[in-house]
Amino acid sequence: MRIFITGGSGLLGSKVAEIALERGYEVYSGYNSHKPEFGEPIKFDLANPDSVVKAIDDVKPDVIIHSAALTDVDKCEVEKELAYKINVEGTKVVAEMAKKLGAFMVYVSTDYVFDGNKGMYKEEDETNPVNYYGYTKLLGEKFCQDFCIARTCVIYGAKPASGKVNFALWLINKLEKGERVKIITDQFITPTLNTNLAKMLLEIAERKLKGVFHLAGATRVSRFEFAKEIARVFGLDENLIMPAKMSDINWIAKRPRDSSLDTSKATKYLNEKPYDLMKALKVLKEEMLR
Repeated sequence: MRIFITGGSGLLGSKVAEIALERGYEVYSGYNSHKPEFGEPIKFDLANPDSVVKAIDDVKPDVIIHSAALTDVDKCEVEKELAYKINVEGTKVVAEMAKKLGAFMVYVSTDYVFDGNKGMYKEEDETNPVNYYGYTKLLGEKFCQDFCIARTCVIYGAKPASGKVNFALWLINKLEKGERVKIITDQFITPTLNTNLAKMLLEIAERKLKGVFHLAGATRVSRFEFAKEIARVFGLDENLIMPAKMSDINWIAKRPRDSSLDTSKATKYLNEKPYDLMKALKVLKEEMLR
C-alpha cells in the first residue's frame, strides 16, 4: 500500500508514518516547514492548490491520510482567511485528487465541530461549532462524505512534533521542574494517545471503511483530572496542579465546554479499540522510557 500523509511531521502524522513503515507500506510524508522523521518527505503547501495537486499527483497514493490543518484555535479566529484556505480549500483539493486517482481518503476532523453543550457526542449528533477552527474543519468534512471522516479529541504523545510539545509532555516537563500549573476543571474531553489513533486510522485505511468515526480515548475526563492522572502515573507531585476555570483563561476564540466523544462505534467495528485513559498513559510511559 502506498500512503500519502499530509501533516507528516505532526504529532499524529509522524506516528501514522512510523507505524505504516513498520507494516511495510510505502510512505510519503507531506510537510510544509518541519521535515518529517519518517517516510519519504514531500514538501507542499496546503494553502496553495497547485502545490497540493502536484504533490499528490507525483506520489499517486492508494491511500491519503489527511491530518494536516491549521489547528491553532486562536490563530484561526484571527486569521480567518488563512484558516479557510488551509482547512477548507486545502481539504477540497486533497479530496478531489483522491477521487481523481481512485485513492481512499481518511480526513482527520475534530471534536470542535460540536458546541460542547452536552458531551459524549455520537457520530450522528448535530454539529454546531462555536469557533472558526471548528467551523472550517466542519466545512472540510463536506468534501469527504464519500470517504472516512475521523473525528478526534486532544491528541498527545511521547515525543514533541513540528517543534511543539503536546499537553502531556508540557505538563510532565513542568511538574518535573517542580513548577505549579493551573489547569481548568470545567472543560471535559476524551484525550487521545497518538499511537492508538494512528493504529485506528491505519485499520480504517486498510479496510476502506467509509462514514464518520469518533476516534478518541475511551475515557471522558476534565482537563484537570487528565493532568492529575498523568502526574500519578509518572510519579509526579499532583499538588502542583492548581484548579482554574475556563473563564480565567484569556482565549481569543470560544472553546466548547464538553466536547468529549462517544467512541462506541469504533469499539464495535475496529479491531484496534479506543484505549481507556489508564491503558493509554501506561503505553505513553513505556514509549517515553524507550
